[in-house]
Amino acid sequence: MLFLLTQSLSFGQITGAAQYELYLPLLKGKKVGLVVNQTSMVGKEHLVDFLQKRQVKIKAIFAPEHGFRGDHSAGEKVKSTIDKTTKLPVYSLYGSYKKPNEAQLKELDVVIFDIQDVGARFYTYISTLHYVMEACAEQHKLLIILDRPNPNGYYVDGMVLDTAFRSFVGMHPVPVVHGCTIGEYAQMINGEGWLKGKIKCEIKVIKVKDYHHQSVYVLPVKPSPNLPNMSSIYLYPSLCFFEGTLISVGRGTQHPFELVGRPYSKIGSDTFTPRNLPGIAEHPPFEDKLCKGFDLRTYGSDIAPFQKKINLYWLIEMYKNDLNQAQFFNNFFDKLAGTDKLRNQIIVGMSEEDIRKTWQEDLKKYKKMRNRYLLYSDVQKP
Repeated sequence: MLFLLTQSLSFGQITGAAQYELYLPLLKGKKVGLVVNQTSMVGKEHLVDFLQKRQVKIKAIFAPEHGFRGDHSAGEKVKSTIDKTTKLPVYSLYGSYKKPNEAQLKELDVVIFDIQDVGARFYTYISTLHYVMEACAEQHKLLIILDRPNPNGYYVDGMVLDTAFRSFVGMHPVPVVHGCTIGEYAQMINGEGWLKGKIKCEIKVIKVKDYHHQSVYVLPVKPSPNLPNMSSIYLYPSLCFFEGTLISVGRGTQHPFELVGRPYSKIGSDTFTPRNLPGIAEHPPFEDKLCKGFDLRTYGSDIAPFQKKINLYWLIEMYKNDLNQAQFFNNFFDKLAGTDKLRNQIIVGMSEEDIRKTWQEDLKKYKKMRNRYLLYSDVQKP
């Protein structure tokens, strides 16, 4: 019932891409580059096709993690190539280089960024945004951002990143759930001086119409291969920590980021078996092995849209009950957490309530800073 309700609530918003009357005049006579993927849709048509039909001079496509067509699994390098359909050059921003170079931008007048984000710090599209902004600032190119709703934009939570743990899965001192759309986040990057040398990127945000941060928005296209539905998107901020542990998050099943478990688990009564799924989960952890743990599909579908916090229960309990606590965390965990504090807090046995208390002062400061960059109200207007 709830999923049907969320669908009805998401019909009112009009994405930046769909308001083409606001940005097509800015592209007239310009050579354009696009940072896009499979989510960059104008109705049922991809932005590239939409613009080509209107004689916009597209010269280059830049592809983030998962590729231009969204057919690369997590962490898989994206290669630069020529797109078979459009015959346009596609430059990878998730391979040897994560930033457009001078040669790639030289012939461009304008760059458009239109990618659906999910509102979690470790989702790499905001890191791609950072490097695109930096390159455009250095080469004096206008960046037009076609904004989209943040499906997890209705709350702010989690530990704020310590910049000593800065990486591509966490570049900025923001909490795990940052509560910004891409357009708002770009303004924050500019305003806080996070680009190299504190340079500023000239940006133009085409805002979402009829959107506020308490809007419930159902994504029409899955944002990456392992976030196939709204349940997984709502659970993602809580479950991605498991990517830095011995525990599977269900990659290689039909329900990634809705399942957690491992072989020989002492906790949980649900089972699943990861399989090799080319383009979705290449040789996932515990491939072809029976895992036991928690099936969280009901939780993700029925509760998460209204629960305004990260849930650490499963992480703490899986650690407490693991047969190999000494190897439970790997080197990736602190990068995902953006600090070593969370790992140490779990190891010494702190409760979820006490862990959450340690976030509050930083969260308060962040929310005050975030207010300067909001383009949309945090509450529904009467």
